[in-house]
This record gives sequence, structure tokens and C-alpha cells, in this order.
Amino acid sequence: MRTSHPYEETPDLATVWLRVFLEVARHGSFTVAARTLGWTQSAVSRQISSLESALGGGPLFDRLPRGVALTEAGRALLPYAETVADALRGAARELADLREAAGGRLRFGAFATADAALVPQALAAFRARHPGVRVTREEGLSPALLDRLTTGHLDLAVVSTTGRAPLESYELHHLLDEALYVAVPAGHPLAAADAPVRLNRLADADWIAGSPRPEGTLLAAAVRQGFRPRVAHVVGEWTAKQGYVAAGLGVTLVPALAAASVRPDVALVPVCAEDAPPRAVYAASARGRSLTPAARAFVAALREAAAGLPA
Repeated sequence: MRTSHPYEETPDLATVWLRVFLEVARHGSFTVAARTLGWTQSAVSRQISSLESALGGGPLFDRLPRGVALTEAGRALLPYAETVADALRGAARELADLREAAGGRLRFGAFATADAALVPQALAAFRARHPGVRVTREEGLSPALLDRLTTGHLDLAVVSTTGRAPLESYELHHLLDEALYVAVPAGHPLAAADAPVRLNRLADADWIAGSPRPEGTLLAAAVRQGFRPRVAHVVGEWTAKQGYVAAGLGVTLVPALAAASVRPDVALVPVCAEDAPPRAVYAASARGRSLTPAARAFVAALREAAAGLPA
């Protein structure tokens, strides 16, 4: 009994031969197959002869007085030829879907405050236009998301320049520049300020932050202004930070992307741009890797959403 080796050489067959073979088998006639293909009968005959030679020389059709009929070899080949043709048609459809972002997948990540308004608006528009794309999303800090890009687990990451994330190694698609606010209780003396505040006015305040150390967070701006903020409460989740501020337990920095979701008993005061320059927000992709059509379409949706956000 003959057994095939897993690495046995694949026959070197031209797909056009299989297409001609299937047409002749379907119609039982070289003449009709030629008419269907828009070829001459002699061209069809040559293609069948080439296929027979590539498969060892045995005939695939018996030439009859009226038309042709599959030989035993032809009948054995038929299901394989149909499978190859179906697989190639399926591949062509899938590649067309990928080109049009009508299929495939999109794996992206975003930092938390981008999820407040920017990402949901972009994702809603993207899903409406490309319902066939499978979307998965992750949330994390910019450095962690960039690591996920590097390892190929994400196609795109919405990141910011907070914490001096190492962006140099990535392709960056600029989305927006966002200012910083300081969140204070509604009754705080600064709540009625009609001009941006300097950070050093809050040097003696208790601060609410996501980390006990300001380095790598929004509070790094305070360190650059010559004072080290006193972090009284470490709170990771944004809505919880608002609760601490509203209760008078401290103040916190808020990026503009999260400003729309602030609660009414918290006031936002713009920070002087000299103290805390606007941070850039990007859609990042891995350098050297082709951006998929779905990822390109999502970048476009992110830019549209960014342009539509309140100033």
C-alpha cells in the first residue's frame, strides 16, 4: 500500500488547466467549453493535453463521436479540481473582503481616558461602515499597549505622550493634542477662575493620582515645575477619582478627553499650557508591518471622531 509523505512534492499544476478541465467535464464537449471560456477549441485541447502530461500522461477524457466523457482518471481528478477551484474562489472572496474592510479582524487597544468619548464614537462609526470585521479591544497604559503592538498582539494602539512613552519605534498617526485641567470640588476657590492656573498654586494641595509616584503620570508636569505633589490617595479608576475630588479629599489632573464625563459637583480649571503643554494622542502601529485595510479604516474613524470632539 502506497503511503504519502507529509512533505511529498506537490504537482506543478496551472490553475488555468483545472479551470479548462472543469468546463470540459461540465459540458462534455471541447467545443462548448471553448465557447464558454471565449477560447478556440484547439486552445482548450492544448490545455487539457498539458494537464494530462503534468499528471503522468494518461487521458482524462475519452474522445467520442459526439463530445467527450471522463475517463476513470478524469473521474478521480474531478473532486480534487472542484476543491481547488472552490478554495481559490474562497481565497479571492476573503482577500476582496480584506481590501474593502468588509471582513477580517481588527485588534486595538486604548488608554483609559481615550475610552471616554474618542474611541466609542470612532468604534460606533467603524462598526456601522464595516459590520463584517471582527473587533477586539484592550485597555491599558500607553507603554503596555506599545509592547502589545511590538509582539504582534495588536494591530493598532491609541496612545498618548504621557510618561514619555517610547514612541520613536512606531508609526504614529496623529489624532489630536489635548490640554490638561485640574479638577477641584465645586466650592473650591479656584472653581470660579476665569483664566488658566499655574500648577504651583496647588503645590500645598492633597492630590489624587493613579500612582504614589508622579513620574510616568500626568503629575510629572508638576515635578517639572519644581514641586513634588503630595499624593494623598492612590485611585486608579477615573470615576472614583471624581468622587474623591467631590468629597474634598484632594484635587486631580484631568485630560481633555475625559472632561465631557465630569460630574456636576466637580469643577474643571484649565492648567496653564506653559506648565503642562498639551499632550499628543496618536494611533500607533508597528513600524515595518503593513496596516490592514480594517486598521486604516479605523484610523480614519478615529480622526473623524477627534475632529468632532468639543474643543
